[in-house]
Amino acid sequence: MSLLVVGLSHRSAPVSVLERAALAADSQAKLLQDTLAAEPAVEAAVLATCNRIELYADVDKFHAGVAELSTLLAQHSGVGLDELTPYLYVHYEDRAVHHLFSVACGLDSMVVGEGQILGQIKDALALGQELHTAGRLLNDLFQQALRVGKRAHSETGIDRAGQSLVTFGLEQLADGGDTGAWAKGKRALVIGAGSMSSLAAATLARTGVSEIVVANRTRARADRLVEILGQAGGTGVAAHAVEMAAVSDELTRADVVVSCTGATGIVLSAEAVAGALGLDFDATDAAAESPVAPVPAPSAEPDQQHAAWVENGSATAIAQARAVRRVTVPAQSTGPVRLALLDLAMPRDIDGGAARLDGVRLVDIESLAEASADAPMAADVDQVRTIVADEVAAFGAAQRAAHITPTVVALRTMAAGVVAGEIARLDGRLPDLDEKQRAEISQTVRRVVDKLLHAPTVRVKQLASEPGGAGYADALRELFDLDPQTVAAVSRADLNDPNRGRS
Repeated sequence: MSLLVVGLSHRSAPVSVLERAALAADSQAKLLQDTLAAEPAVEAAVLATCNRIELYADVDKFHAGVAELSTLLAQHSGVGLDELTPYLYVHYEDRAVHHLFSVACGLDSMVVGEGQILGQIKDALALGQELHTAGRLLNDLFQQALRVGKRAHSETGIDRAGQSLVTFGLEQLADGGDTGAWAKGKRALVIGAGSMSSLAAATLARTGVSEIVVANRTRARADRLVEILGQAGGTGVAAHAVEMAAVSDELTRADVVVSCTGATGIVLSAEAVAGALGLDFDATDAAAESPVAPVPAPSAEPDQQHAAWVENGSATAIAQARAVRRVTVPAQSTGPVRLALLDLAMPRDIDGGAARLDGVRLVDIESLAEASADAPMAADVDQVRTIVADEVAAFGAAQRAAHITPTVVALRTMAAGVVAGEIARLDGRLPDLDEKQRAEISQTVRRVVDKLLHAPTVRVKQLASEPGGAGYADALRELFDLDPQTVAAVSRADLNDPNRGRS
């Protein structure tokens, strides 16, 4: 079996496609279940964030696996396969491991070095474990990715290379100025009470806003977030929760709004924003076509682009993958900012037309992607890349060594059976041996067998951990005439260990 990942992210697809392809929690669960039901896959995990959707699987056939995983992503995202294909990337084996480790370290994030992705990887693993779709390989892979990400943040200055998406968004609202000075005395409205909204509220409190109002569809979650903010200690921020129905009223008093909900439609319309500011609303002008900006096409390397292997119309698909795509960027109003809007949701929560209103500044995922493309990269990024490369090599060696472990265990089990049989035969031929003599003979025979097996089993594990060493397990089974069913039984016992890979 082999590791395969098929996905799309802000690096390969425009935000408009990512919005439409976003997966709700129930869709993620159904995707995992359908992936396991598909013939090529025996394990599956899905990593779905605001700017990436990736399906990981342990498959027995590469081309069949890519085709099946791509089709499943299209089915569950609601984006047609023909439209989705040019934006998909494919990674296989060590390249797949390298990709996930890079993602865990924040190297592939919209804002390099952000640490929130670690929590999202942990959630992806937890979902796979809960649904029993993550087996030995994906448990090991995701657990190691979490360790690699934590190592990168603790051993390097990758945190200095970028900030969290929330911090970066606030910096954009402050137009690159001091966010503390910008936020001082402001009244903030946070729409949503999930992980990103909670992070936004905590960041706003640390930044220095004077008051935070939390609105959420489930009032209890909003109350809980307010309670947590009250326990922050030292921020001095006043916080209270309101019903979602009160958002329109709260808008009239807010200076900054951060929204990140799980809604599939617009939560805050341009008309509502205009009403809160006492502005006349022109629906025609708000919906007018906005300027467009180019987005680089994804790499078309053979093992990364789905388009590189599409059998029907491959030349056309590759051409589409290489083509420069264009995305809509809201035109910003000019003049003093009366209301700052930060939309961190995918799909978006805030109507892009609000950016055209006088006195409104809107920053969303799309504009963050554009701004972060020019962000300076810290020298620590190179150190993180070295860590990733080392960890990928170590993970590969460990997986190859683990592949031969069931065979080694089966060999030692067979040897123990031979010893037990010979000791039983000795008992029959020399019944007068006392217990001390019998114990000494038994220990001597076992010691001889252990010494004979020690060097070859240690050496075969070393050889198996090297690239191309997968054949040593087969050689060992052939040389010692091991029962394949015994080896398989050892593998199943290891795979079904309830404590294996649990976070």
